[in-house]
Amino acid sequence: MRFRPCIDIHNGKVKQIVGGSLRDADGFAQANFTSLQDARFYAEMYKRDGLKGGHIILLNPPESPYYGAARQQALAALSAFPGGMQIGGGITPENAAGYLEAGASHVIVTSYVFRDGRFHPDRLEKLVRETGKSHLVLDLSCRKKDGDYYVVTDRWQKFTEMKLTPEVLDELASYCDEFLIHGVDVEGRRSGMEEALSVMLGRWAKRPVTYAGGIASMEDLARFERMTGGSVDFTIGSALDLFGGDIPYEKLRLYNC
Repeated sequence: MRFRPCIDIHNGKVKQIVGGSLRDADGFAQANFTSLQDARFYAEMYKRDGLKGGHIILLNPPESPYYGAARQQALAALSAFPGGMQIGGGITPENAAGYLEAGASHVIVTSYVFRDGRFHPDRLEKLVRETGKSHLVLDLSCRKKDGDYYVVTDRWQKFTEMKLTPEVLDELASYCDEFLIHGVDVEGRRSGMEEALSVMLGRWAKRPVTYAGGIASMEDLARFERMTGGSVDFTIGSALDLFGGDIPYEKLRLYNC
């Protein structure tokens, strides 16, 4: 079990937001924390501390007037830690190679392979041809509906028809190197993780998986390790002291030593 650090960029700033609060129309998101430091600052810190495999997420869509500023921040972070971080947000076959050349170890994709709520394997295959399986992370971040977890896209605003199950993970594992899965309903709320989701991911454990969402204390983290058997990596944003929370970054670094 490893700590995977994050850099979330919204409206050109490094932020931690409440996961379900994003709106494309006006660039609004409910922020828990807005950093005075830029993305490069955090990438340099993660490089110094040897924390590879974290992710940079662009939270504005490409058509947003803020997207250019967010992208500049992301590229600066990639150049500060080449080969050390993944990037997601608006990834397509047309821009994926550019991010890899700019220093990303992997590109992270959701929305491109889902259209109108449906999974399109032909789109995923096209992306794999461009990046190679070894450089691709599938983001299957999900929200609960009718007692089950469903993949959500477009900055977590739209439900798809894909129910997240071990069988779906089996099917999609042949296309990617890793999975990134946010429990969106608890993301940024510091209210505890999605326990049923965490248990399912821990039992599956056939590919590297990073879970994000709701881990609010070292006690939560210890429970997460027990529930997953230590087989699932984790990221912590709003609850981390770097981003205004209480969990010490210095303690989390030890998970990677």
